[in-house]
Amino acid sequence: MDKDSMLRVGVITTTHGVKGEVKVYPTTDEPARFKRLKKAYLDLGRELLPVTIEGVKFFKQMVILKFKEIDDCDKAALYRNKDILIDREDAMPLAENEFYICDLIGLSVVTDEGNTLGTLSEVLQTGANDVFEVTLPNKETVLIPYIEDCVKEISLEEGKVTVHILPGLLD
Repeated sequence: MDKDSMLRVGVITTTHGVKGEVKVYPTTDEPARFKRLKKAYLDLGRELLPVTIEGVKFFKQMVILKFKEIDDCDKAALYRNKDILIDREDAMPLAENEFYICDLIGLSVVTDEGNTLGTLSEVLQTGANDVFEVTLPNKETVLIPYIEDCVKEISLEEGKVTVHILPGLLD
């Protein structure tokens, strides 16, 4: 199993109760997706631990999960701060012009005039709209809002994002 082809859907923050439940900070746009999820993997660094989801509850912005393989609080505590990964085929289907962030990181960023700007290094989720952080060849970064006026095309096949630089954006 290749971690790079998997998607992160949450991070275990702490234990919940005494029966091995864990509190999860969801890193997905659709926390309700956990209701349909049956299997996942805990990223232990050098290995992945397959887990079966047998219970899902929601509390504020958190998701409380019960894994079949974890049956007490002490065992659950071992997995604090571990990522929860899923196979790509278990992911929610994307709408048109939606992308998984992990697929965008590393894409070449070029201007609509044909100049290479840099590499997309981060996608910041600000609430209003996402913002692309682009690392320039000199290692400086520039922020480009993911709005129609700025991001003209994303081509995963070509490995590039075409952007229009608004006046003042690079100053």
